[in-house]
Amino acid sequence: MALTYRVLFVEEPMTAMHLREPQIEVTPRVLPNGAQINVARLLVPAAHDEWIGHGDPRTQPIYQALLNKYLKANRYQQPILWLYTPMAHDFTSIPHRLLVVDVMDQLSAFKGAPHDLVDYEAQLLPKADVVFAGGTSLFHDKKLFNQHTYCFPSGVEIEHFARAANRDAFAPPAPLDTLSAPIIGYFGVIDERMDMELIRTMAQRHPEWNIVLLGPVVKIDAAELPQAFNLHYPGMRSYADLPAYLAHFDVALIPFALNKSTRYLSPTKTLEYMAAHKPVVSTAIEDVRALYGEVVQIGSTHDEFIVHVEQSLKCSSPDRLAKERALLVQHSWDNIVAGMLVLLEPRPVQLPRRVPAPIQTTAVKVS
Repeated sequence: MALTYRVLFVEEPMTAMHLREPQIEVTPRVLPNGAQINVARLLVPAAHDEWIGHGDPRTQPIYQALLNKYLKANRYQQPILWLYTPMAHDFTSIPHRLLVVDVMDQLSAFKGAPHDLVDYEAQLLPKADVVFAGGTSLFHDKKLFNQHTYCFPSGVEIEHFARAANRDAFAPPAPLDTLSAPIIGYFGVIDERMDMELIRTMAQRHPEWNIVLLGPVVKIDAAELPQAFNLHYPGMRSYADLPAYLAHFDVALIPFALNKSTRYLSPTKTLEYMAAHKPVVSTAIEDVRALYGEVVQIGSTHDEFIVHVEQSLKCSSPDRLAKERALLVQHSWDNIVAGMLVLLEPRPVQLPRRVPAPIQTTAVKVS
């Protein structure tokens, strides 16, 4: 999108002990494709005994006022307002020519979700000029609120993850360098959505497998994670490092439980695994079945899931690669953005590629 539009990406508020008054900090960021975006973040002063939490609603009026001031000063005239969460509902007071609501997850189903989220969503969706849904389940749910709802499932940066198809291109990173094959791997957030009993059962039944769950542990107690000599939790790794780990996975996992928090889940990692042409085994997540069922092995029970992993280690489907390539092209970011632009603009947009300006951080303060 930043090759076509001037993009201001608005982060959630953060506290800053050194400030006496709220301000917006705006930092230009050059992207790998040469485009540039500006990243805005409200910084709120906080005393030692009163920390305003990440995204606290009390900061909203301040944020709106400062954003309006910044947009006017920098000649953002009638921008497209693109919201990812109903909790940003109040930003609709900012003058705009189009309101886009992008529903990437059923946020109300997440552990610790704000109580007002469902009500805000019910108010926000009908106002939108366009609603984008990040999966088939979300699409069917959100189109009840707005007839201008369109399904755009997860995209994938194909070139980034395709490098992992060549295992020899990467030396095994720690701790994989100390583990014997087969390596059964997962990367992503480790939280209440994971089927912990499935992970425990796999480790018990197949002590010869090394099961690696790569990612941060959030919203759950790390002490409650299944423990075994062949279960490994290396922690969070950067996006840039993921291909090096994926290259040494023999089978890639989507081991989510079937519960309220995963009912509308459409895991981005499915396509990332697929770009490296790794065998993928998933629990019976509805969107995985609907979108990628031709190439992903679906286990409806723990036994069935483990059998699919066993079979994937023994042999691969000869027609899987061709099907994967077709799905990857369909879900490339270029393809997704082209489809979105058709809905956002009456005519195709052909703007010249901008030369990024020198990096400078600016601040907007309360006057």
